[in-house]
Amino acid sequence: MKRTAILLVALGLAATGFVACGDDDEPEQTETETETEAETETETETEPETEPGEVPADLDQGLLVVYSPFERDDQGRYTRPLPARMELLSRKDGEWRADVVTDEDSNVFHKAMVFQPEGQEPGILTVGGTGAHVKLWRQSDTGWSAETIWTEEFGGERNRMRDVEIGDVTGDGKDDLVIATHDQGVVAVVSQTDEGWNVDRLDRRENTFVHEIELGDLNGDGKMEIYATPSEPNHMGGGGQSGEVVRYVPQDGGASSRTVVAELGNRHAKEIWVGDVDGDGTDELYVSVEGIQEDGEVSESVEIRRYTADTPPGEGVVIATIEGDTLTRFITVGDVDGDGKKEMAVASFSKGLWLLRPGSDPAGEWGKESIDRDSGGFEHASVFADLDGDGSSELYVASDNDGELRRYVWIDGRARRQTIHRRAEARSMMTWNLMPAPRSLLRGE
Repeated sequence: MKRTAILLVALGLAATGFVACGDDDEPEQTETETETEAETETETETEPETEPGEVPADLDQGLLVVYSPFERDDQGRYTRPLPARMELLSRKDGEWRADVVTDEDSNVFHKAMVFQPEGQEPGILTVGGTGAHVKLWRQSDTGWSAETIWTEEFGGERNRMRDVEIGDVTGDGKDDLVIATHDQGVVAVVSQTDEGWNVDRLDRRENTFVHEIELGDLNGDGKMEIYATPSEPNHMGGGGQSGEVVRYVPQDGGASSRTVVAELGNRHAKEIWVGDVDGDGTDELYVSVEGIQEDGEVSESVEIRRYTADTPPGEGVVIATIEGDTLTRFITVGDVDGDGKKEMAVASFSKGLWLLRPGSDPAGEWGKESIDRDSGGFEHASVFADLDGDGSSELYVASDNDGELRRYVWIDGRARRQTIHRRAEARSMMTWNLMPAPRSLLRGE
């Protein structure tokens, strides 16, 4: 185990902001869109305790927030990478607090989430990049320390654990870790054994980025399937970047079961989501297809496509388009009004946050509402979570353009924005992921 630096930072709730407003480069409204820009809530000590949407003084759930931190170079730009940083954000006695964990083995945590191996105490699982490490963190009286579950040098230009999901994909009744890497196209299942951890590589492809992993059961046969998003390596020169979405079924042979389920041509996906959004009892696959920019102009905008078990790979249904944007790295699903029906939030690079609702025909175009045009970032990390336990989902978003972590609640059908955490320098960190976690685990209570 390697000891890491711990920094305890006391945070007060900064709930000021400004109302988002339109501008000339906003997407045009369609017949299915409804303008519901986020209102801004300012919290003061004199507000009544019953104020709708107010953050409770104590939350049993907090947030894991992971970053790439940077320091200034000789030109004053934030380009020099620092050790990977994870903030454990919790709220007690009316105050937000962040316990900060750093790891010198990597310069980025791409994801952090709660994980409890069979027969062990729960911890915080992280996947890091440069170097590539999968670690399980636990807190003791002397601070946080980590057990390394898997580390490897893959031999390519980059060496990153890029994404992880937790679930029983082998059918043995125990949770497995399913992990994707850059840039040698590795998809692996890491399983707990009596001797430790076993790494089963389902796939490896040179010069390939695998951006995202999702788990689900689209065909309803009771076997957990793995969905992954391999593509050509990232480039910033515009034009296309080819990719696809593939499926593996470890119980049917793992690597030998590899099937292309979404053919994206000269486009690719960095974000997918698997689950039952339309409420029919069967999982669906949603693919956020990156757009294309040529000569400084957007020629093809971001599309959200829907696939079911019997959808041909080349015939995904476009349920929404984010006009004028080429990047959407986060989609998340929740229930914003507690009515038992799910909504999907889409966090785009430059066109803000959008809420999608399936209609009577979930295979048709979905309703689309603007949550907040004044929110953005290269990753634009977001997650739905019910931290206050009231039965409705709040939306938590890292607007890296502004250096703010924001909370959105829906009051009378409209999204209300609150800023709960603010960085001193907006460009000093890139947020990669947000995940809910019990406060008792975050604070060692």
